[in-house]
Amino acid sequence: MADNIQTKSEAALVKKVGDIANVLAAAGVGFTDYLTQLTYILFLKMDDEKENLGLGSSIPEGYKWRDIVELNGTDLVEKYEEILKELAKDDGLIGTIFTKASNKIDRPVLLAKVIEMVSSENWYMMEGDLKGAIYEAILEKNGQDKKSGAGQYFTPRALIKAMVEVTDPKITETVADPACGTGGFLLAAFEHMKTQSKEISKQNFLKNHTLFGADNTPLVVTLASMNLYLHDIGTTKSPIVCQDSLLDTSDTMFNVILANPPFGVRPQGSVEVHANRPEFIKTSDNQVNFLQHIMSIVKPEGRVAVVLPDNVLTDGNATAKVRERLLKGFNLHTILRLPTGIFYAGGVKTNVLFFEKGKETKDIWVYDYRTGIKHTMATKPMTRAHLDDFVECYCSGHMKDRKQTYSEENPNGRWRKFTAEEVYSREQLKLDFKWIDLEEKDDRTVTELLSDMEDKATAIAGAISKLQEILGGIEL
Repeated sequence: MADNIQTKSEAALVKKVGDIANVLAAAGVGFTDYLTQLTYILFLKMDDEKENLGLGSSIPEGYKWRDIVELNGTDLVEKYEEILKELAKDDGLIGTIFTKASNKIDRPVLLAKVIEMVSSENWYMMEGDLKGAIYEAILEKNGQDKKSGAGQYFTPRALIKAMVEVTDPKITETVADPACGTGGFLLAAFEHMKTQSKEISKQNFLKNHTLFGADNTPLVVTLASMNLYLHDIGTTKSPIVCQDSLLDTSDTMFNVILANPPFGVRPQGSVEVHANRPEFIKTSDNQVNFLQHIMSIVKPEGRVAVVLPDNVLTDGNATAKVRERLLKGFNLHTILRLPTGIFYAGGVKTNVLFFEKGKETKDIWVYDYRTGIKHTMATKPMTRAHLDDFVECYCSGHMKDRKQTYSEENPNGRWRKFTAEEVYSREQLKLDFKWIDLEEKDDRTVTELLSDMEDKATAIAGAISKLQEILGGIEL
């Protein structure tokens, strides 16, 4: 019964938040801009509730919830913008939440609507699971906003859960995501670890020292910090930092890395990675540089699960050299081949690479969840249940018991072992393992086909725009 009430409350609050989003959208305020302002305002309200309970305030006098809640018109906008500017200077949790904060709702009546909606609920005493679930639902809705490109920051929770489950982080270990987006991997790792021990010291370590996330987009740092904060993680100092991980030369290392880094080439004008990290094999390919970074920050015997596109497994030149380093210095024991249609930012064929540091790769086990698999975000999204067979085949904690489902009698079995001899005999160590022979049927609806075409058109337009930027700086 209690679960049912919580579900209703969650649905009602998500609808309330969505209704305001629709009002703002009609006035030209995009969902991402709205979500950012909602985050700032929600934090101010929760701090006020906390102070009213006698638990103190983290926010300096003159910049609190009560300083805006009674205002309207230009007075409201001016005071709100003053608060954002001041709180962005803080060097603790508040500064992280308000990283480079600016107001995107400049019409007083619209800003007042958001404040009124937030003021109608008590958030601080709300169960962490409930307010966290509400925020996660809003983040997912934001990921669906194709125009803003927010989908690139949102990894499907079904995939995250499966990756965390098989990687199995322990409560005494440290976990990092160097391209953390809205914090989905860190949150899932926390949920996985928090039931492993009731010892107060271990729970304190988990909440305050276990997790680390980085992203180079201030907006995303705000969303990730708030996501964790609403789940009662990092309530004094956020585990999220705003930094370009590829330029990180610190010597901090972690037991477990979980990540879905950005793909493509580095933005024009960015500092060249190799100039800052001469130990890296030189490449402008973002995902290959992230792979090198991850290889450098995982502790000996540490575990990695990372989403990477096909080109990391097949390209020559610099990518092939990085692949060789990976196979020689790490045990790349498992590859999960993923289908298209599972990410809001669609189109790219991806894989999850699972590897451990310190031993050379021998056999590689491959699970093909791509060939003959169709998912769409709208009508057939991937659920955690779709990955049950992979998780079972993986045999986390007892890999010696792995058994192939592929055989001569069952040539389309999805779980197959490739021996070290088969791996190292491949030209340029290409790891594009394909064996299933199924007739590919396109059962997409017209709406889904149009949506996929729109995704591809957007990707092509983005590539042309980047190419024009590059050519614009070259004298022909």
